[in-house]
Order: sequence, then C-alpha cells, then structure tokens
Amino acid sequence: MHDSSARYGFFPSAWSARQAASASRDFAELKVNAQGLFWVEFNPQDGRNTLWRWHAEQAQCLTPAHLSMRSRVHEYGGGVFCLTEHGVGFVNDSDQQLYLQQLDDGSVQRLGESLQCRYGDLHFDRLAQALIAVEECHGQGRVRNRLVSIALATGQRTVLAEGADFYTSPVLSDDGQRLAWIEWDRPAQPWTQTRLCSARRDSRGHWPLLKVVAGGNSEESLQQPRFDGEGRLICLSDRDGWWQPWGEVDGYWQRLPHGVEADHASAPWQLGSCSYLPLHGGGLLLTRLVNGWGELLTQSAAGVEQPLATDYSRFRALAVDSDFFYCIAEAPNGLSAILAIRRGDAQVQVLAGGEQPLAADQVALPEALDYRSNGERAHGFFYAPPRASTLAEQPPLVVFLHGGPTSACYPVFDPRIQFWTQRGFAVADLNYRGSSGFGRAYRQRLEGQWGVVDVQDAVAVVAHLAGAGRIDPQRAFIRGGSAGGYTALCALAFHSVFRGGASLYGVSDPLALRRVTHKFEGDYLDWLIGSPITDAERYEARTPLFHASRITAPVIFFQGGRDAVVLPEQTASMVAALQAQGVEVEQHFYPDEGHGFRRAEHLQEVLELELGFYRRLL
Repeated sequence: MHDSSARYGFFPSAWSARQAASASRDFAELKVNAQGLFWVEFNPQDGRNTLWRWHAEQAQCLTPAHLSMRSRVHEYGGGVFCLTEHGVGFVNDSDQQLYLQQLDDGSVQRLGESLQCRYGDLHFDRLAQALIAVEECHGQGRVRNRLVSIALATGQRTVLAEGADFYTSPVLSDDGQRLAWIEWDRPAQPWTQTRLCSARRDSRGHWPLLKVVAGGNSEESLQQPRFDGEGRLICLSDRDGWWQPWGEVDGYWQRLPHGVEADHASAPWQLGSCSYLPLHGGGLLLTRLVNGWGELLTQSAAGVEQPLATDYSRFRALAVDSDFFYCIAEAPNGLSAILAIRRGDAQVQVLAGGEQPLAADQVALPEALDYRSNGERAHGFFYAPPRASTLAEQPPLVVFLHGGPTSACYPVFDPRIQFWTQRGFAVADLNYRGSSGFGRAYRQRLEGQWGVVDVQDAVAVVAHLAGAGRIDPQRAFIRGGSAGGYTALCALAFHSVFRGGASLYGVSDPLALRRVTHKFEGDYLDWLIGSPITDAERYEARTPLFHASRITAPVIFFQGGRDAVVLPEQTASMVAALQAQGVEVEQHFYPDEGHGFRRAEHLQEVLELELGFYRRLL
C-alpha cells in the first residue's frame, strides 16, 4: 500500500526488479503461410530465441531445447528465419549456420557447412528451391559480405551478388523472375546512403542483368524493398526528407501518391525489418511515426486511410494473409503482443503477449516531450510517478538515453521505466537530436556532433521539466547503455546538472572503441565525431576518460566480461581514473554477459543496485 508521507524516490512497490526483468520477453519477425503464423520469441529466463507457431487456435514452440535462433550478421543480426515448402529455414545462434526444420516431425538438418560465415535476412526462392541469404565471411584478416543462394536439397552455395561492402533485404517478385536488394559501401551507414538494386533471372537460373534502380547519392537512404502483386518494385526512400514509399510508376521511379511527411520505418540496425507491405489488389499496409508515436493503417490506391489497432503506439514485423493483418504491437499500458486484425471489420485479437502487469492507476503513461535545446527542437517522453507524495517536494528525475546512438525510444510500456516511476522517480526517455523517427534532417544532426547535441539535449530537458514544475532539478540522475552511456559520462564530465549517473557498458574512450569495432560500424565513429587524425582535438575534447578529473558526481558502472564492443578494459580504465581522484564509484562485472545484458537475473540485479545507489545520493 502506498504511504503518501513517503518521500519521492522511496515509495514502496509490489512491482519488483525481478518482475520488471522477467517482463522483458519480446517477439520478432512474423511470417505467415497456409501452415500457420510463425514468430521468434526471446525468453530472458534462459536467454534463448525460439520459433513459435500459431495454428488451430493455439501457440506451440517448435525449437528443440539444444538450439536457439539468432543471426550475428553485422553483429546485430535479424532476418533469422523464412518459410519454405519443406519447413522452416533458420540460423542457429551457436554456429551461425543455416538449418532446415521439418514441420511434420520437427527434425532439423544443417544446410552445408561454412563455419567461418554467418547468415541472415533469409528469403525462400521457390523456383530454385533454395534459401537466399546475406552472407558474412570472417577470415584472412577481413570480413566479406555477399548475397548467396543455398540449395535446400544439397546445401550447394551460389554467389548472387558481391563487390559492395554490405548487402541487406533480398526479396523476390511473386513470379520469381526479379530479385531486389539494398547495398552500400563504406564509409556510408545504412541510414545515410544506400543503393536499391534489381536483377532478372535468365533461362539458366542466373542473375546477370543487374541495375541500380535508385540511390547512390549522399542524400538518400533506401530500405525494405518489396514487389507488389503486379510485379512493381517499391521501397522506402528518404530522398524527400522522410522514409516514405517510392516505386516504379509507368516506367519511372517516383514517390507514391498520398504520402505523409513521416518516417515509415526506424533506422535499419537489424536485418529483416518489415514496417510496410503492398496489398494484393492495390494499396498498402503501413506503419509510421508521428511525433514519435506509432500508427498502423491501410492506405488504398486512392489514398483513403483506415487506422488500425489504435490502442497501441508502436508496430513492427507486419504480415498479411487473406483474412488478417498481423503485427507485433506495443502499448503504453501493456507488454508486447502478437496481434491478428481481421481485415473485414478491423477487430483485434491478441494471439500472444499483451499482458498488463500493473493496474491502470499504477501505470506511468508517456507524455510527449517537445522542448528547446540550444535553439533547436528536441524530443522524448516524460513519465510522471502515478502516485503523489503529500510532502512539499517534486520528484527526482532519471534521464534515460538510448543506445545506437542513431536509434530511438518509443512511448510503450517499458518495465524498467515503470520500476522507477513506481518508486516515485520521474523519467525522461529522450529522443535526442540524431535519433531516428523524426526525419532525415533530425537524424543527421549527430554527424560530427556526437557528444555535443545529445549532451545538450540531456541537460536542457532538466531545465525544461524544472521550469514546468514537474521535477526537482537538484535531484536529477542520468543513465545510458552503450552509446547512451557515453552521452551520460559526457554530461557528467562537462556539466554540473546531475546528482549522479549510471553507465551500462558505456563508451568512455571513443578512440579505443574505434580500434576494436566491427565492420558494420567501422566508419561510424568518423561520421559521429570525425577523423582521428585531422580531428584529433575533437576526440580529445569529447573523451570522458581524458576528462575524468572534471567528474565530481558519483557514478555506477555495469560491464559484461564478453563485451566485444566496449571492452572491459575500457570501463576499468574509467573506473580507475575516477577512483584516483576520490569520486564515489561502484562497479559491477558480469563475466558471462556481452554488449547488452540478456539474463533475467542480471537485469534484476542491475535495477536493484542502481536504485540503491541513487537512493543513497538522495
């Protein structure tokens, strides 16, 4: 029961850290055919990703206990399975190889053996009876990416496209005669500059007639190619400032009519995204982000729109059959859900997930933040504690910073955020400048400005909320993981706004990160900050490790021992530098965790330790 005389930050709550950690179950990648609806489910209790099927009004796990489905192409993976006429093709986590699982008896067989290669973004080629995949081969001191075809019967591998630095999103037309994909070259990122390519199959089953359909210039990023029922190619392009549908119309590549100035996808960190689909008979099933809020709708060829599932605020992984629209949806008051939306009357059925762990009056609901930071607009979401104290005070604030940093946060039920608000903390979850979902110009604000504009936004939100009488600015904390940890450490080093902070596997030395980073992010630091040679002073000015002497607020660190992105030594150096000058520091090391914690018991402990740390500072 709530004690109204308790101080903000010290409210008792039955919503425990264990419950918050266990509620991090999630879903990904919907696919549907005559044999059912399939998806991937992540279980934080054992850290596995398993394949599930909805068939005959029930859900069944198909993955044997010794396997887990996960791709590590580009390190972030995605596109981990596809449906074939003979079962399900998938990527196994432990060896990154391709497997085929029969649906009748559940038997699993490996397709070929390329132990130095990883696979992802799978697509079934019916005419060739093969899996098309993005292949990433490691060996001889280099990483090579290609599009390949793997025959289901023999495992024979055929290279379909090579020469570019990166490939994603292979897709075939319904008749199997056209293949499209996205490619790009270093130093571009997939959200800055890509190409849409297409090829035609010849009489021998080869793909010799390749052409670049769109892209290739510095002002256009393309993603998610699709073919409609008439064989026309469609893709999302941000040529006009937003990721919107473009397509082949009367022989020309042009923006599809009735477009809305909104991003219809987020930044493509992972393979296999599906945020829109062409519908047979014309029109589109679309998601879009409007001021950070997700919408799902159908749009007819004439531009008539029908909103769908309006109680939800984020949509992913669309799929369609003759009777239903399917999606993964999230809402402000409940956990992720698999939805089936009947096409005739838009009635929504929850097939899996969607639990509401807290009573309606206990949920802190997101309020859109639109505030000024250094003369520009910044965005995010504010969560006020759902209960009030009778004491004459305002709540302390925890500023959440997403990783990426070209990523985003969304107005959905986040068990971690609810853990804090249940205890009387306010939370500001920021889409600082450089986040995706607000158009290309906003996303590009991080170019050369990482450690500057994101930090300005984190500092400005405290003044904004304090000016509105929503928080106590003397009791503000800042936390972030990975890139968010970097922003948090910069804010603590270069501003005196925060009482304390938390770095979860956060970057403290960008140059050290640059030396060990993987190919996908090999040029990312140069885009975010600059060349380490010509812009050395910029790195010097924005490296928290070099300015540890300016940090006076206490900091708590969490680090995984298997982290290949932010090496444990980087965090250890930062901790040692702060301890040397007498700053209060806590550090917690998890030998079996990598970059981003996955085990429920560790997620629980992090919440409990961070809460105890902040409470001591209150």
